[in-house]
Amino acid sequence: MNLSDRQNEIITIVKNNQPISGEAIAKRLGLAKSTLRSDFSILTMTGILDAKPKVGYYYAGFDLPSLVTDKLYNTPVTDVMVPPVLVGPSLSIKDAITHLFMYDVGSLYVIDEDSQALLGLVSRKDLLRSALIADQGQASLAIVMTRMPNIYRIGSEETAFEAAKLIRRHQVDSLPIMATDDPLKIIGKVSKTSLLDFFIDIYER
Repeated sequence: MNLSDRQNEIITIVKNNQPISGEAIAKRLGLAKSTLRSDFSILTMTGILDAKPKVGYYYAGFDLPSLVTDKLYNTPVTDVMVPPVLVGPSLSIKDAITHLFMYDVGSLYVIDEDSQALLGLVSRKDLLRSALIADQGQASLAIVMTRMPNIYRIGSEETAFEAAKLIRRHQVDSLPIMATDDPLKIIGKVSKTSLLDFFIDIYER
């Protein structure tokens, strides 16, 4: 893993002024603290910096990438994917809600029953909102789903860390993982839960 120039500058500032708050670091760099959020996350997650509430950041002493860091950055997203729940566009909203609770998932992926191409996504919130409208329960998913290409997704060649960044950036619960040779074919999904399990697992080893 190669750190950016800005991340190396943050490390130098912390070394020379520890403990130091995020606001103070941002001020020295002439940037907003929110701009540095991802840098702080990377530097603390990799063990280079540590932070204490109401105290600030301090240098933890790990300049060299560790095995944990390498695994964090290089694990393919396919290693943390879980099976998606796939349904057809003709499934009723009422039956889709049953699927949510039966499989304990937060979203269903709608595919073409012939080509298996991803058509759309429907979330728990979408379904419950529709179910509250009179006579909507028997309507099909096709009228409430978010359609392609307006779905955040990730390719199977990407890493778990990239998936985590996408989920945080777009504030979604999961991402469909698409086949490298067919961008419309869903081969799995990565969720907040599967990523959390992965992060905890590598740090406990």
